[in-house]
Amino acid sequence: MKYYFNKTVNGTFEEVIKKVTEALKEEGFGILTEIDIKETLKKKLDVDFKKYKILGACNPPFAHKALVVEDKIGTMLPCNVIVQELEPGTIEVAAINPMASMQAVNNEELHKIASQITAMLEDVIKKL
Repeated sequence: MKYYFNKTVNGTFEEVIKKVTEALKEEGFGILTEIDIKETLKKKLDVDFKKYKILGACNPPFAHKALVVEDKIGTMLPCNVIVQELEPGTIEVAAINPMASMQAVNNEELHKIASQITAMLEDVIKKL
């Protein structure tokens, strides 16, 4: 089982970020965090890196359900979605596969929740 779902799309980096954010919103996710890897690596290490952002996506009702059935699951939240520029005009979007990361947790209720989130994130990637 792959630990992520991905798709390559055409457009500008900024356009794709906007499309991803909107697609996540349609599935009930909000963006809790946004990490600009290019900017961070330049600032901290003075190295140049491609355009690469990590979006920390959260679906509050499902996050709440997961935390109720497994209180340490917060170590695996939020669901990360990356957007990276492979070359100008070619952008890859990848999202975590919650079912892959939840295999380490022996909790059937959590697996049911992870299955639902997996389907939602797969839909986000397919719609791009």
